[in-house]
Amino acid sequence: MTNARYRKPVSMNMTPMIDVVFLLIIFFLVSSHLAQQETQLELDLPLATTGGEITETRSERVTINLKADGTVLLGAGATTLDELDSRLAYERDHATLPIEVRIRADSTIPFGEVKPVLVACAKAGIWDVSFAVVEEGNTN
Repeated sequence: MTNARYRKPVSMNMTPMIDVVFLLIIFFLVSSHLAQQETQLELDLPLATTGGEITETRSERVTINLKADGTVLLGAGATTLDELDSRLAYERDHATLPIEVRIRADSTIPFGEVKPVLVACAKAGIWDVSFAVVEEGNTN
């Protein structure tokens, strides 16, 4: 009975758990910043008279930006049309959820330059493709 008085209370070292929480916070801050960069690229999006609002889906979104000078950006990194289908297939293969592609093209780009992007999506086996547009009359 006398030994019970001298036992140390059981405690858990919280330092590793706090380290993991801080690393997760940093990871999510950095990844959300990169996701915002994809859509903050200043593009003059085409006008549309019809369309639907953006709905949140259970899929991973990949953004392809087509700049007026012909530059193709997959996410925040530049790529070429020749390697776009293989990079999209890589994204599809390493995703945990189905892939959705959002195409943001400058309004001055003719459809003939957008068509290879659609073909690359089809070659990669990605069928959930949408275009970012601005509602006509809402140009701000």
